[in-house]
Amino acid sequence: MADPVRLTVLISGNGSNLQAVIDKTSEGQLSTQIVRVISNRKDAFGLERARKANIPTQYHNLVKYKKQHPATPEGILAAREEYDAELARLVLADKPEMVACLGFMHVLSPRFLEPLEEAKIKIINLHPALPGAFNGANAIERAHAAWLEGKIDKTGVMMHKVISEVDMGTPILVREIPFVKGEDEDLHKFEQKVHEIEWGVVIEGVQLTIQEIQDERQQR
Repeated sequence: MADPVRLTVLISGNGSNLQAVIDKTSEGQLSTQIVRVISNRKDAFGLERARKANIPTQYHNLVKYKKQHPATPEGILAAREEYDAELARLVLADKPEMVACLGFMHVLSPRFLEPLEEAKIKIINLHPALPGAFNGANAIERAHAAWLEGKIDKTGVMMHKVISEVDMGTPILVREIPFVKGEDEDLHKFEQKVHEIEWGVVIEGVQLTIQEIQDERQQR
C-alpha cells in the first residue's frame, strides 16, 4: 500500500469542498493525509471543519503585510509578495506533495508559486467556470447574469493546475453545467446546484492528482 499523499488545503470560507475531501479520506476513498488547512480569513468555517477532524490549521492574513507598506500600487504589490513568500514558507514547512486551493480567494503570485514548483509540489485549484470563461472572482454570479442576458447557455466547474495567470492553468477535469430554460434557475438555487457538482469534481480532481504523484513516485 503506497504512503498517503501529503496534502495542504488553502481556503477562505465555508469549506464545504474541504469537507468533501475530509469525508472521502476518512472513508478510505482518497489516499491522502491533509497535513494542514490554511485560511486567509480568521472566521472561515472551514477552519472549524478541520479542527473537528483533528487537522492542524493556520490563519495567514494579508492585512498585517499591508500595514507595513504605503497604500500605493507599489506598496500593495510589495505587501502581496511578502504575504505570498511567507505563505510559501508555511506550506513548505509541512513538506506536502500537493496543495489544493478550495475556495481560496487570493491570487497567488510567482513569489508563492516558484518555491513550490522548485520543490516539485503540485498546486491545483477549483474554479466554478469553464476554461477561459469567467476567470477570477464571482464566476457563478457572472455566468448567471450572462445567461439571463442570453449570451451563454451553459457554464461549468473545473479543477486546474495553478499558474500565475488567474484560472488559466491546464484543466485537470472539466464538468459542464447547462442552464435549464423554464426551470426556476434563480441565482441562489443555481449556486447550490453548482456547489453540489463541485464536491464531486473536487474529489475526482484530487484523486487524479494523487494518481499522478503516485505514478511519479514509482518512476523515481
